[in-house]
Amino acid sequence: MPVNLTSNGIPAILSGDMNSKPLVQVLDIKLIASSQERYRLLLSDSVSTQQAMIATQLNDRVKTGAVRKGSVVQLLEYICSTIQTRKIIVVLNMETIIPECEVIGNPKMHAESDTMARNPVSNGISQQTTIPSTNHSIPKKMSNNIQTFQPAVQPAYQPPPVYKSHGSIMKNEAPARIIPIAALNPYQGRWAVKARITAKGDLRRYNNAKGDGKVFSFDLLDSEGGEIRVTCFNAVVDRFYDTIEVGKVYIISKGSLKPAKKNFNHLNNEWEIFLESSSTVDLCPDEDSSIPQQQFSFKPIIEIETAENNSIIDVIGVVTSVKPCVPVQRKNGMETQKRELNLKDQSGRSVELTLWGEFCNREGQKLQELVNSGVSPVLAVKAGKVNDFSGKSVGTVSSTQLFIDPDSPEASNLRSWFDRVGKNVDSQSISRDLQGGLKNEIRKTISQIKDEGLGRSDRADWVTVKATISFIKTDNFCYTACPLTIGDKQCTKKVTKSGNSKWQCDRCNQEFEECDYRYLLQCQVQDHTGLTWVTAFQEAGEEILGCSAKELNMMKSEGDDDRFGKVIKSSLFGEVLLKLKIKEETYGEEQKVKITVAKVDRLNYSSDTKFLLGLIPAK
Repeated sequence: MPVNLTSNGIPAILSGDMNSKPLVQVLDIKLIASSQERYRLLLSDSVSTQQAMIATQLNDRVKTGAVRKGSVVQLLEYICSTIQTRKIIVVLNMETIIPECEVIGNPKMHAESDTMARNPVSNGISQQTTIPSTNHSIPKKMSNNIQTFQPAVQPAYQPPPVYKSHGSIMKNEAPARIIPIAALNPYQGRWAVKARITAKGDLRRYNNAKGDGKVFSFDLLDSEGGEIRVTCFNAVVDRFYDTIEVGKVYIISKGSLKPAKKNFNHLNNEWEIFLESSSTVDLCPDEDSSIPQQQFSFKPIIEIETAENNSIIDVIGVVTSVKPCVPVQRKNGMETQKRELNLKDQSGRSVELTLWGEFCNREGQKLQELVNSGVSPVLAVKAGKVNDFSGKSVGTVSSTQLFIDPDSPEASNLRSWFDRVGKNVDSQSISRDLQGGLKNEIRKTISQIKDEGLGRSDRADWVTVKATISFIKTDNFCYTACPLTIGDKQCTKKVTKSGNSKWQCDRCNQEFEECDYRYLLQCQVQDHTGLTWVTAFQEAGEEILGCSAKELNMMKSEGDDDRFGKVIKSSLFGEVLLKLKIKEETYGEEQKVKITVAKVDRLNYSSDTKFLLGLIPAK
């Protein structure tokens, strides 16, 4: 049955009409190849057609078939953006009126010249208006039996306001419309978001081929739960660093969107905002209670056991113990503070949380005072980093936030459980215990690694082997590494000497006088069932040899063969517990099982005897 679409709907949108809520038909749908699923539509008003993009929150409409080729839809929220002189409609919300029908009219691609011809312009303002309708999606019969669907709410199109004393209207002079963070995309020419600052990073300085610079970032959360990171560089840092306050609500506009760097950005958004010299950040004087103070996605401790290494998570638990703060030296030679504490929850598991730097003296000191006074506080960790070096643990990074006894339903439930029964319930640690051993470790022999096909599944296998190190290759036991720090981690990329005798890192694109040395040990280990080769990197290499790679390399380069040989020999033929990561990897066209040493513990015969006795079944 024929249907009347909104007359002149496409030209009106392209001329700036964002209020008419037109009826249009979907002529085509295509999936665009990008880091996130996006769909492109071809829309028609029966005369003109125009390319459009739908916001990602509308993807399910296409997947479920609610919107498909031939559908007649009403555009409820939309904007028009210009991309390389070509206009595109970005649909933020729409409603399906007719699921499918034949192509209506004889539509052709809209041309800008045709728009001007059909829409006379006087002083830069379109004279076209649309007659408002009071019908509510009720079809009415016309004399020619054509069924007409009127939009649910279709107010008259209001031309853009005239800005007096500014001469002719300039592009982007009108205030940008506030849109949800989830609807942001690079195809929008003008936008604004209203959001709360949930986190603010430290001011960092850097040096690269372009010279010195400075950078800082902050995170936004809006009333619909959308999150996004905002980054400022150099002169923009001077404008906004002192202005931004965590917890306050701001309206931010005129920034550019670029793909988020997931190595450093844990937020659930594929884009990141970069503020520029023309960007605006305006404080909202009135508190907006519709925007939450913080948003969490808590993961039970039992699920951290299977979480990917280096993944960023939120976790909440009761603090049961806090260790004193101790100084440690980072790999780049800088000294920092470290404090360890334990969290437990209703899942029956506990995990070690490591606080670094300022967290130790700020939240860490307060937690220690509470625990020492007999109180077990609830701690919520926002953006903690999972580490699987020895079991599973969680550590703080620069973007981590800690909340002691937060006012949230999760914290209330946890407190109630702990006070009622949790304080008397033993929990199983997914981290190393106080003696440095691992709980729930999977013991295997060397022959079982091959016989059971360990490491050949999609995920790596983690096992503990009691073995003896029988041989260590000494020709290439370490490599020259970049000493620079990226974020919270050392680069560690292999470096080479440049023409001016300085060390050069291709990854950091920088040169420096001295490099670092990191272990890359190839060791042969054996037990009563067989032998195999394993690889030990920096930390494991230091545990095996008892000294740093730099010290051992100096002995060799200075020709101190006696000391060098003594270090190697003292590391052989002693029984150790090796925590091994076993994973099949592809080298060229050949697949090989790679065995990496994650942790080395000298054998404690008392603990090992208890373990062996536990293997004997009770009668």
